[in-house]
Amino acid sequence: MKYFILLTIRLYWILIPQSKRRKCIFKKSCSNHVFEITQKEGFINGLKAFRFRYNNCRNGFQVFKNPVTNKIQIILPSLVIVEKEEIAERLIENQV
Repeated sequence: MKYFILLTIRLYWILIPQSKRRKCIFKKSCSNHVFEITQKEGFINGLKAFRFRYNNCRNGFQVFKNPVTNKIQIILPSLVIVEKEEIAERLIENQV
């Protein structure tokens, strides 16, 4: 099953031009992240990574400057807070 996910992602990369893909809010694209997790940690963890990204890489996130730490962060729909190092550059540029 692990190879099914990996093959599906590779086909996605081949068949869907990058210009037609949704823009990810994370620095590492969702497909790259899920591919890497599946490759390293197996099918179940790959599915968990896919589910997390699918549920959170949508509308409902908010990029903000933390008033306490003065760092740029993003709060996801699941209320998880992500640090600047994981956020796509295009979202950070809009904050600065």
